[in-house]
Amino acid sequence: MKTVDRSVVTSTGKLEPGNRAPDFALPDGTGRIVRLSDLLGRGPIVLYFYPKDNTQGCTAQACAFRDSYVVFQEAGAEVVGVSTDSEASHQGFAEQHKLPFVLLSDEGGAVNKLYGARAMFGLMTGRVTYIIDESGTVRHVFNSMFNATRHVDVALGVVLKLQQEAEALS
Repeated sequence: MKTVDRSVVTSTGKLEPGNRAPDFALPDGTGRIVRLSDLLGRGPIVLYFYPKDNTQGCTAQACAFRDSYVVFQEAGAEVVGVSTDSEASHQGFAEQHKLPFVLLSDEGGAVNKLYGARAMFGLMTGRVTYIIDESGTVRHVFNSMFNATRHVDVALGVVLKLQQEAEALS
């Protein structure tokens, strides 16, 4: 994994709007390494952390992102899911639910910890969505462990607002 400047994270250990999103490199379900820095510059990134593949809430959340994926793409955004599940688990989960976006394997939980996406007093992966603009700045953070599908609505609202801002500048 790439070395990351931890100074971008606030004293609370969590990313907040206005912070620079730390770069990372994680494998997807096929073993291909994906870097946040490689995704930046094309449009907003919806980076969502979730606890576990094939669980009720996480499946509902992933399928809600899938069902809205075309709208995210039309707004120039990319959706990326991250959990501590293995590459093989992600591959099966993505195939089973026909997920069109990448799922990244953070098996040791290092990126999860770096982003502060923890729940249950830091004992497990939380359900946190970060909307990162194309320059790498965190524009919004939504943290709700129990309202999985709401992450999609909130993220889409922020992405559409960013699209309007970009259009107003051009």
